[in-house]
Amino acid sequence: MGLEMISGVERRRRWSVADKLRIVAEADEAGATVAEVARRHEISRSILWTWRKQARAGRLTMSDPPGFLPVVVDAVSAVAEPIAAASAPSAAPLQVDAPPPPDHRAITITLANGTRLEISAALSLPALSCIIGALR
Repeated sequence: MGLEMISGVERRRRWSVADKLRIVAEADEAGATVAEVARRHEISRSILWTWRKQARAGRLTMSDPPGFLPVVVDAVSAVAEPIAAASAPSAAPLQVDAPPPPDHRAITITLANGTRLEISAALSLPALSCIIGALR
């Protein structure tokens, strides 16, 4: 009966999403085998199968960094509308006859899921910061 003592640095590694997707792509190439790709990257085959399953289910994806969308402000309805990036340079200049009275100025934010937020111009900066923080 023998006793094996393992000491040293832990073998657990942390893989980035980009690395996982790169390894999954290698395994999906024509003629490649999961066992061969797993051995080359020193991971178990079961880990690679799990990553492949996650990638196919859409749970292992590179998310796009958040960014700003171009908007056009309609002075009549005070509603912000997204515009296509390609049409942004050719958009007509905004002509405003007269701004609405200070009491009625507002901005309407329409989220991707259809939720609309109408924020009064009289809203304080700390309150607006709280709302924006809650949306994140």
